Amino acid sequence: MIHESIAGVIGHTPVVRLGRLFQNQHFEVLAKLEYLNPLGSMKDRVARHVIESWLADGTLQPGDRLVESSSGNFGIALAALGPLYGVQVTCVLDPNTCAANLSILANLGARIDVVSKRDSQGGYLETRLARVQDLIADDPRAVWVNQYANELCWQTHYQQTAEEIIAQVVEPVDVLVVAVSTTATLQGIARRLREHWPGLIVVAVDAAGSVIFGGSSAPRRLPGHGSSRRPELAADCPHDHVMYVEEPDAVASCHALLQSEGILAGASSGAVVSAISRLGPLLEPRSRVLTLFADRGERYVDLVYSSTPAQAAKSTVLQ
Repeated sequence: MIHESIAGVIGHTPVVRLGRLFQNQHFEVLAKLEYLNPLGSMKDRVARHVIESWLADGTLQPGDRLVESSSGNFGIALAALGPLYGVQVTCVLDPNTCAANLSILANLGARIDVVSKRDSQGGYLETRLARVQDLIADDPRAVWVNQYANELCWQTHYQQTAEEIIAQVVEPVDVLVVAVSTTATLQGIARRLREHWPGLIVVAVDAAGSVIFGGSSAPRRLPGHGSSRRPELAADCPHDHVMYVEEPDAVASCHALLQSEGILAGASSGAVVSAISRLGPLLEPRSRVLTLFADRGERYVDLVYSSTPAQAAKSTVLQ
């Protein structure tokens, strides 16, 4: 089959068993490899769904501009897919944006707007969101995506990602473990899978220092995991447990995943691996655990993979 653009090859990512990383365990771990989407993350699904839905209902017209506060995967997905549908894209960034992402966004033709003033939390998120409001107020053809509150985001995973999982996995899953940021992924998948497997236990994996579930705010280095503000979507996020992962543990687990399974994934994937290793003593024999690896690791070379595995392994999270 020949597709007309990369939009047509988004989704249908494979599921693999992590039999080497979790060998000799009394539970099975499956991972859906969302980093194999064409632009490198599960955000490809959301960007396409939002654009197509808004074009269909008239919220968006060809020639309009999407504006979003994103310096990572979602911004890249929007910047790549928007022009395929005749839509322009502006990404609001801050000084912490990594050089690789900045270069990718620029080469994709996105308009880049960088804020420099820190917000009340010492970061830039609130400043970026305020800048978004200025941009959409100044341009009548600008539309804010707002991934923190846009219900199309979780509906993407309810309608698409979860349906793929049900078809691929077939047999019931006992525990779903998902890293959170906006909570859209967890919310969409958990809602649909619980309709199919009512006994499913849902574990949200948050970053230490994130405030999504009421934790205390603290500085964080790794992008794409956790948040310095509570997303509006989190108010309806179904979960049974929250597990917090320290950044050194996420980094060490990324190295362990690469060394054992040959999977080069991003920081949030290390976080879910770390969380699953801690869940082990609480799992029933022959439990099936499902997780998702949200994005690829190349964009985290400086933050995650610049050290050797020995240097990264501050903790023994997999023992």
